[in-house]
Amino acid sequence: GLTEYGQKLIETTIRHMSSMTIAQLQTHVFSDKMQNIEALRPLIQKAKNSGADLVCLPEMFNCPYETPNFPVYAEKAGGPVWQALSDLAKEFGIYFSAGSVPECDQDGHVFNTAYVFDRSGKQIARHRKVHLFDIDVKGGQYFKESDTLTPGDSATVFDTEFGKIGLCICFDIRFPEIFRRMVLEGADIVLVPAAFNMTTGPAHWELTFRARALDNQIFVFGTSPARDLSASYQAFGHSIAVSPWGRVLNQMDEHEGMQITTIDLDEITSVREQLPLLKTRMENL
Repeated sequence: GLTEYGQKLIETTIRHMSSMTIAQLQTHVFSDKMQNIEALRPLIQKAKNSGADLVCLPEMFNCPYETPNFPVYAEKAGGPVWQALSDLAKEFGIYFSAGSVPECDQDGHVFNTAYVFDRSGKQIARHRKVHLFDIDVKGGQYFKESDTLTPGDSATVFDTEFGKIGLCICFDIRFPEIFRRMVLEGADIVLVPAAFNMTTGPAHWELTFRARALDNQIFVFGTSPARDLSASYQAFGHSIAVSPWGRVLNQMDEHEGMQITTIDLDEITSVREQLPLLKTRMENL
């Protein structure tokens, strides 16, 4: 049998794997595509020094959020931006949810695409934003991503040493079905690079993230760009981390910065035992 020391070692390892530290970088978006990449290194170093297992970036972190920009900034997977992101994941030995960037395919379609890389720099997920942000709020925001973007067509879940993680982008969070799909595929955490604006942010940002976490009894992380008052599209900021109980664990203001949250993955099981929503739901109504 195992020695007492050996048993304790295994228990310590299991306990360690049940906790995870996630850094969210709320960055400024420069108009120079590669300047956004270069600005990341010191921030990721700081996150790594703080014990981060996973580093998250915002939606369109390398492209000012305007529809004409998306085709201009777009690159194929494997291009210079993709390669630089892969290299950063490998250099720092982190899981890297690299926000989202404009991606083009061989047929010229442009997508709002989120990549995730593992600790060795290998791409382990790609999510193309499914629900495009086409809105015209009376007295508020007008924006039409579909002018230049093509929608994706699938939910995205990927494997890590911490379990399965889901990935979607901004406007996707308003559709409970895509979240439930990810959770039914085993996601215990969902990462959401997002850029709510000054109309939708104050009204719905915290509410929506708490609702999706609460509905599905999962951790949800929303990572936004910092607010830039000189930009035509002003992001709300307020990068957020929410627990399976629907509690806000961490939330930033509108400024550039980083927040680090350590989560206990056992909380998912605990909450689902106390409120067995997923087990008792009626599937065929």
